[in-house]
Amino acid sequence: MAPHPVAIRPEAREDYPAVHDLIRRAFGREGEARLVEALRKSPGFIPDLSLVAETDGRVVGHILFSPVRTIEDGTVLALAPVAVDPSFQRQGIGSALVFQGLAECRRLGYGVVIVVGHPGYYPRFGFVPAREKGFAAPFPVPDEAFMMLELRPGAAETVGGLVLYPPVFELCDEN
Repeated sequence: MAPHPVAIRPEAREDYPAVHDLIRRAFGREGEARLVEALRKSPGFIPDLSLVAETDGRVVGHILFSPVRTIEDGTVLALAPVAVDPSFQRQGIGSALVFQGLAECRRLGYGVVIVVGHPGYYPRFGFVPAREKGFAAPFPVPDEAFMMLELRPGAAETVGGLVLYPPVFELCDEN
């Protein structure tokens, strides 16, 4: 079956129920879907950094970037989560969401993105182990899974240190 054309656009309020269902199915649990709902209600929510992938009028992917602080009193973005409908995975939709999302982060002037993710996936976008650039995770995570990307050369030099995720991110740990 040939892949359907996919459009990536900012998430709209009307997408919220479909995005919740999509994330729940992609992760096989509620934690990440509840995280997205809570992040949308947070004062730091940036609507331009919540994107959906749509094909044939159906939302098949979602990505969200949220501001987090570092101990050095800098703001960086956390990529969390990215989800693709299980029946549309392995068709490049997740990659398209990441590339488009990173472009939007650059457009808005952000310098650094942090992700906790699969070390075999994120390096293709330029992510490197965050510890190499002076960042530390506030929770136990393998060094190779805690990654960062400089959107502007040298941007990490002034915002490193311990990354301070807001408490809402703990929802991701719940089932």
